[in-house]
Amino acid sequence: MIRIGIILGSTRPGRNGEAVARWVHEHAVKRGDAHYELVDLKDFDLPHLDEPLAAATGVYEHPHTRTWSDTIDGFDGFVFVTPEYNHSISGALKTAIDFLFAEWHDKAAGVVGYGVSGGVRAAEHLRQVLGQVRVADVQAGVELLMHADFEGFTTFKPAAHQEDMLGRLLDQVVSWSTALRPLRR
Repeated sequence: MIRIGIILGSTRPGRNGEAVARWVHEHAVKRGDAHYELVDLKDFDLPHLDEPLAAATGVYEHPHTRTWSDTIDGFDGFVFVTPEYNHSISGALKTAIDFLFAEWHDKAAGVVGYGVSGGVRAAEHLRQVLGQVRVADVQAGVELLMHADFEGFTTFKPAAHQEDMLGRLLDQVVSWSTALRPLRR
């Protein structure tokens, strides 16, 4: 069965992303078309790039990097839940991607962004970063607006149409992850 990691791309205290990631996971597991697992960057406590060799070598000295590598290597695709900070993704998410290289190759990803503008600029930046580690991003996306999908900018209450958008995104991530499987073997 295809394995999809739902990566929570914020480690900030009081983050809105935790509720968003749980919502994505809750809807995904009901589908039965893949195994979905929530991956919280906060649980990995990755420092700022402390490996002596570049990720492209695949040589990792630190246990936290090996644990992160094993986690990412085990997935066929991803759904990234990302906030938009200053028109981009969080530093924690960028660092987590940069820690690895080959583990990302030939997998598919969708982006669920959130922010004042729905996280669209963060999603576009994330797509550029993912392209460099050979992750194929899917066309469908979810853009959660702070003023429309969060009550008082803090309590997550997505508009009804967002579930349809999430369904399209998951459809595409599963189909692309399946199609790319022969390249990963």
